[in-house]
Amino acid sequence: MDLSAKGISTRAVHAGEHPDDSTGALVPPIYQTSTFAFKNAEQGARLFSGDEKGYIYTRLSNPTTRVLENKLALLEGGDDAVATASGMAAISTVVSSVLQQGDHLVSARTIYGATYTLFEELLPRMGISVSFADGSRVSEVKARVQPNTRMIFIETPGNPTLDIVHIAAVAEIARETGATLVVDNTFATFCNQRPLEMGAHVVVHSATKYIGGHSDVVAGAIIGSKELVDTARGVLKLTGAILGPFDAWLLIRGLKTMALRVARQNETAQKLAEFLCKRPEVSQVFYPGLPDHPNHHVARHQMSGFGGVLSFELKGGIEAGRQLMNSVQLCTLAVSLGGVETLIEHPASMTHAKVPRDVREKAGITDGLVRLAVGVEDVEDIIEDLAQALDRQSASS
Repeated sequence: MDLSAKGISTRAVHAGEHPDDSTGALVPPIYQTSTFAFKNAEQGARLFSGDEKGYIYTRLSNPTTRVLENKLALLEGGDDAVATASGMAAISTVVSSVLQQGDHLVSARTIYGATYTLFEELLPRMGISVSFADGSRVSEVKARVQPNTRMIFIETPGNPTLDIVHIAAVAEIARETGATLVVDNTFATFCNQRPLEMGAHVVVHSATKYIGGHSDVVAGAIIGSKELVDTARGVLKLTGAILGPFDAWLLIRGLKTMALRVARQNETAQKLAEFLCKRPEVSQVFYPGLPDHPNHHVARHQMSGFGGVLSFELKGGIEAGRQLMNSVQLCTLAVSLGGVETLIEHPASMTHAKVPRDVREKAGITDGLVRLAVGVEDVEDIIEDLAQALDRQSASS
């Protein structure tokens, strides 16, 4: 059955799967093995030479992980995919696959904290120079390009200020300059945004988040052309940052309900953003679904849903944020996002703590910024929890 024209939920359930040949099991088996036996010495030689397709050793490939990769490739619209041990493993593998000593990388300024640290501290030690730009300003991205620029990296919506980058416009810059455009699609997911269809060369995910969806697995993924994914897979075989078969199975399970969860989280985040806009304790709400978001028009053009993460600034600054996070009862004070639980955190002291203050503030990550990653609880209950926490803050001020 050709699933390429089917809906996102249909693909998420059926892509890459079929009943087990030997048992008829509906759910893909977990091939929890490190190595695979050969029928004879001749077959072993053929497998190692590439003359025969099959499995040798789980660091190289595994049947359970392959089901996940096939599913992700079809969902994101790529030729192939490779699963990794974490989102950062996905990013570092892509960088290692494309860049070499003497190359230059242009990155959006508003990105995950660990990604920033990788680009700012580790890549220069490898002889790769990096320039940061305001990704929401296409002209600034273009101005940062140098003759040796080989990669442009963006994250949209950006973490944690929900900046929106015009993917197609940046893809045109990449095409003109011969650079590889990498898009971190973790916040949006392929349910809401399709970067490869807009000209991106590679998409990366922290599959820990919406793909897993239950806060019980750490994983990453790279999706793109067969050539690029093959190169990334070769790097991964050497570095060893692979995903284990049980974790792959958890992601396969998470994918089957992902579209349902993301639709619910889109709806909930929109209502929470509108609620917070009306609270006197809140000076600003950052969510691309709000008409006053600076790039709302771009988000409407390139996204079918605005995601399950929003951030907001409290008038009382860092102390107000601390009090709010210590006052919530239903929302959980924890980092991460995309799970079934609503999580609240303080980026400046948590997810982006290693980013220098001046860089944080330039990216809009102030001390008073609070990030809320919504789960699948009833929206009325989340609103009630935030209301009581904000009321308590007002009463004490």
